[in-house]
Amino acid sequence: MRIIGGELKGKKIQHLRSSVTRPLRDFVKESIFNIILHSSLIKVKINNSRILDMYSGVGSFGIECISHEAKKVTFVEKDPMAQNILTRNLKSLGIEKKSLIFKRDIKSFFSNKIENKFDIFFLDPPFASDDYLDNLIKIKELKLYNKNNLIILHREVKKEENFKKIFNATIIKNYGRSKIVFGHFN
Repeated sequence: MRIIGGELKGKKIQHLRSSVTRPLRDFVKESIFNIILHSSLIKVKINNSRILDMYSGVGSFGIECISHEAKKVTFVEKDPMAQNILTRNLKSLGIEKKSLIFKRDIKSFFSNKIENKFDIFFLDPPFASDDYLDNLIKIKELKLYNKNNLIILHREVKKEENFKKIFNATIIKNYGRSKIVFGHFN
């Protein structure tokens, strides 16, 4: 697994092979970043943004954001094996100062005092899980987003989900089994 762009382009990151987590495939990640960087429908830029990477696994998305000059990435991951690899990835790349790892579940994250608002939210929950909808509702209730914000959601193509009352979807792309939804909170 490699970083596809930015300051750290070409550097390797470790990944985890397990039934609990699945890595974001490089071609899907590359497509996500092409859309963020080049679509006129996306109003938020990565550079100088605060990112909330939920269900972060080994940090592939958030690390890519740091490579593209994000101000700070908050990683939320509850799996200890993924946390260890994420910590090693950040350390080996020398980007620990631009990151914060919250090593518990997302509900615990929301129960803390969160001082900053975020510009970009990346959610890559297990395909079988629907609790991400509650997490999006909580973000909205706590007003953790800036006026210009971006939600990126990685789901399974065949899942029919109703998130229209929570956020506005502007772009939906399918990549094999994966579906990427781009949207924003009003």
